[in-house]
Amino acid sequence: MMRFLRRLVGGRLLVVLVISFMFVSALTVGLGAAVTSRVINDYMAEAEAERVERDMVLAKAFYQLKLDEVAALSYRLALDPWVQENFQRAKQGDPKAIRIIDQQITNKIAVLALSGTHFITVMDQEGNILVGRVLDRYGNLSPTITRGNWGQLPIVQTVLATGMEQKATEIIPAEFLAQVGLAEQAYIPLQETPLAAPTPFDPREGTAGLAMVGVRPLRDAAGQLQGVILAMYMLNKDYTLVDRIKEVAGIDTVTIFLGDLRVSTNVLTKEGQRAIGTRISREVREAVLEQGRPYIGQAFVVKEWFITRYDPLLDHTGKVVGSLYVGAREATFLALVHTFNQRVLVIALICIVLAGIIAVPIARLITLPIQELVEAHHRLMNGDMTVHVEAYGNGELAVLARSFNQMVDTLHRTQMELIRAEKLASMGQLAAGVAHEINNPLGTILLFADVLYRETDENDPRRADLQMIIKETNRCKNIVAGLLNFARQQEVLLQETNLHQVLDQSIEAVRHQPTFARVQIVRQYDPAVPTIQADPGQLQQVFVNLLNNAAEAMPDGGTITISTRLVDQQWVEIKVADTGCGIPEEHLSRLFTPFFTTKPPGKGTGLGLSIVYGIIKMHRGQIAVESRVGEGTTFTITLPIRLVLEGGRPQAPQGEVIG
Repeated sequence: MMRFLRRLVGGRLLVVLVISFMFVSALTVGLGAAVTSRVINDYMAEAEAERVERDMVLAKAFYQLKLDEVAALSYRLALDPWVQENFQRAKQGDPKAIRIIDQQITNKIAVLALSGTHFITVMDQEGNILVGRVLDRYGNLSPTITRGNWGQLPIVQTVLATGMEQKATEIIPAEFLAQVGLAEQAYIPLQETPLAAPTPFDPREGTAGLAMVGVRPLRDAAGQLQGVILAMYMLNKDYTLVDRIKEVAGIDTVTIFLGDLRVSTNVLTKEGQRAIGTRISREVREAVLEQGRPYIGQAFVVKEWFITRYDPLLDHTGKVVGSLYVGAREATFLALVHTFNQRVLVIALICIVLAGIIAVPIARLITLPIQELVEAHHRLMNGDMTVHVEAYGNGELAVLARSFNQMVDTLHRTQMELIRAEKLASMGQLAAGVAHEINNPLGTILLFADVLYRETDENDPRRADLQMIIKETNRCKNIVAGLLNFARQQEVLLQETNLHQVLDQSIEAVRHQPTFARVQIVRQYDPAVPTIQADPGQLQQVFVNLLNNAAEAMPDGGTITISTRLVDQQWVEIKVADTGCGIPEEHLSRLFTPFFTTKPPGKGTGLGLSIVYGIIKMHRGQIAVESRVGEGTTFTITLPIRLVLEGGRPQAPQGEVIG
C-alpha cells in the first residue's frame, strides 16, 4: 500500500489530483452522509426551538396589545368630560346622570368594535358599581349594571390607595364575577390530565376568572380622587385572542392558563373539543409557576408531544398567576427530519457520481497555474528577464505567482544595478584620469588670461575676450572639480546628526540666492525623528543640490515642501517636493546617470544627482523620484538610523535607486 502511495505521489500532478479528489470525495461524502443526519436533527431541533421562541415573542406582543387596549379603554372613560361632570349625580342615584355615563360606556364599546368578553364599570371610592356593562364573546351587551361592589379586588384597592393607574393580568374571584353575570362563563371543571400535578396550583381554579384588567383613577376638577374606572377582558372560555394569535402569527397552538388550568386554548382533545379544563404538566408547573422562569423544550400537551415555550403571567404585584403557552407539534418536526435524511442519502450518492465526472476538469484547472510557472521558469533559465505569469485570485498559487514575478523583477533590477555600478566605476576612473590631465592646463590658461586681463587697458577691445576666456575657464574648472568629486570614493564620517538641523542649515545656505526669490519653503518635520548616524556635511550637499534643482524647476515661483517621518523605528524618510514643471517619464530612468541633464547647455554638468546618488549609497540608504509633467517632482530619501561599523566602513542594507 505504501509503495503504491509513493508511486502515486511521484506521478503526474494531474493524475494525482484526479485520484485524490475522487478518494477524498467518496470518503467525505460517505462520512458526511452519516454525520449530516445527526447534524440535521440537531439543527432542526434548534430551529424548532427558535421558531417557538419567535412564536412566543409574537404571542406576547399580541397579548400586550390587548392589555394596552383594555387599559386605554379605562383611560378614555376617565378623561371623558361627560363621565366627570355626571359622576357625583350618578353616585347620588340620578337616573339621567347614570344614563349619560352608560351611554358613554356603550359608545366606547361600539366605536372600538371590541371582540371578546369585556366588562366596563365606573365605581366610587368604596368600590361600589355606579354604572357598568358586560359585552359577551358573541358581541351582545348586557343590561346596565348599577349594583355590586368590587372594592375588595386587590388591583382596585391598590388604585384607590395610591391614586396610580394599574394594568395587569388578574385573577377575579367568583364572588365578583357573580355580581355582573360572568360566574357561569368563568366556571371550568377540572379534568384528569396525564403528567399533571395531583392538586391545582391555585385553589380558585375552576371557579375564578383570569382577566386583563386596566384600572384608572377618576378625579374631579380639583384633582381629588372620586372613584375609579375599571375595564376588563375575561379570558375564560373566550377564544378570540388565542385564535387571532394563531391566525395572524401562524402559530400552531396557543394557550392561556389560570394557574395550571387551561382557560383559553386552541389545543384540541381527542374528541376535537377545545382542551379547557386540562392542566399543565408537573415539570412545566415547577419551572413556570413555582420558579417564575420560562420553560422551553418538549412537553406532553393533552394527548401528544409538542415543542413548547411557556412564559409566566404576572399580576400587578408581580405574583405569578398563570402562563402563556405556544407550541409546535413534534410529529410534524420528526416527519420533516425523516424527509431530510432520505434526501441527504440520495444527494450523497449523486455527489459521489458527480465527483468522478468533474474531477478531471477541476484538476486541469488547478494545475494550469503550476504549468505556467514551469514554462516561465524554463524561459527565465534561457535568459528571458521579461517573463511574467498571471496571478489568479489571492490563494497560495496566486501568492507563488506574484512571488515569482517579484523574484524576476528583483533579479532584473539587481542585474541592471550591477551594470549601472560597473558603468559608474568605469566612468569614474575615466573622469578621474581626464580631470587630472586637463586640470593643470586649465590652471595655466586661467593664470595667463588673468595676467593679460590685468595688464590690458580698460578701453582695450581685447579685454572683453579675455574676460570671456576667464569665465569659461572657471566653468571648466568647476566641471573638473565635479568630475573629481564624482570619481573620488569618499569615506563617510559618521557622527550623531540632527537631521532637522542639517535641513535648516541647507535651507539657510540657499534661501538668499536669486532663484529662491519667489519660492516658498514649507517645513513638515516629524518630531518623532531621532538623531541618526550620518555625515552631516555630505547630507547638506545632498539637500542643497535637491533644493537648487527644485528652485530652478520653478522660474515663476512656487512651493518646496520638505517633510520627514520615522519608518518602522529603523529608518528616516525625507521628502523634497516642488510644484515645478516636472520631469518627463522617459528621463526618470536616466536621472542619476553621470553627465545626463535636462538643463540648457552651460547650465549644468549632469553630475549633481550622480553625486547625490553616491552619497546616499555610501550611507546605505535609498533614493526614489516621482514626477508628473506640469505638477511637480518629489525626491524621497530613506536613511538608516544606525549604521553598524565593520572595518571602519558603514555596513547597512545596500542602497537602491528607484525611479
